Amino acid sequence: MALHVVGNACVDTTFYLDRLPRPGETVNAVSTRRGVGGKGANQAVAAARTGAEVILRAALGADAEADVVRATLFGELPLDGLVTLDTSTDRSSILVDGDGENIIVTAAECASAFDPSADLAALAAGDHLLMQGNLRPDVTRACLDAARAKGAVTILNPSPLGAALPEADVVIVNAVEAEALTGLADPAEAARRLSRDGAASIVVTLGARGAWLHEPGGARLLPAPAVTAIDTSGAGDVLAGVIAGCLARGLPLAAAARVGVEAAAVAVTRRGTLAACPSRTEIAALIGRISRDPS
Repeated sequence: MALHVVGNACVDTTFYLDRLPRPGETVNAVSTRRGVGGKGANQAVAAARTGAEVILRAALGADAEADVVRATLFGELPLDGLVTLDTSTDRSSILVDGDGENIIVTAAECASAFDPSADLAALAAGDHLLMQGNLRPDVTRACLDAARAKGAVTILNPSPLGAALPEADVVIVNAVEAEALTGLADPAEAARRLSRDGAASIVVTLGARGAWLHEPGGARLLPAPAVTAIDTSGAGDVLAGVIAGCLARGLPLAAAARVGVEAAAVAVTRRGTLAACPSRTEIAALIGRISRDPS
């Protein structure tokens, strides 16, 4: 079963600060880092490192930044799903404070223009589709509809958050997004509401607390291991990508979510977005341990 990841890819510039600036204030960075990111690329690499067969569909510009993205992704997954548009490759600026919290701003010309819905004819029954909130809402909905028509499993991580939540088999949101979508501050209540509103299964990520999993058969907290976080900017993408990759490999959602939570805990101890993702060896070890311990 193949996992099709449809989203974006960009070049990230990360500024590490003692604290985030207040409105109108200039703050000097302690250090900077440049690398490849974008929720689509991040999640596709994380998924591929689970051992799943992954196809990334994303748009790049006709510029040197696109070459940087392709060079970074080469060897991680096939590149034939990357298309070139007559615009600039998307870019993100990421501010990370001394506690590892972050603010992200993205210039998304490619993502705004990209419409791969007609290219999803290759999906087959039993395949999986993973999407984020990077593309236009009408494109996201069309891709999810096309996947369902093919009998594929749909997974949605709707970040950045749009005005409405398209229907999907599995929805992965953080606690802030869950509250924004439902008006409910309690993650368990928000997950129950989201499930009633169309998503069969919900994962609400809770940062250092782990994640709340709501499935038709029940709900429970999946605690995260205690770690010292230095950069949380890539953690959500690692979690979503690892969950999708594990599902494509045939793991049940509860086990996939546990692996995702633990992989994200590794990521927050490292700097960067894509650069923070655990290796294939590390993820394989997590899958092996959690598969042996289904509790």
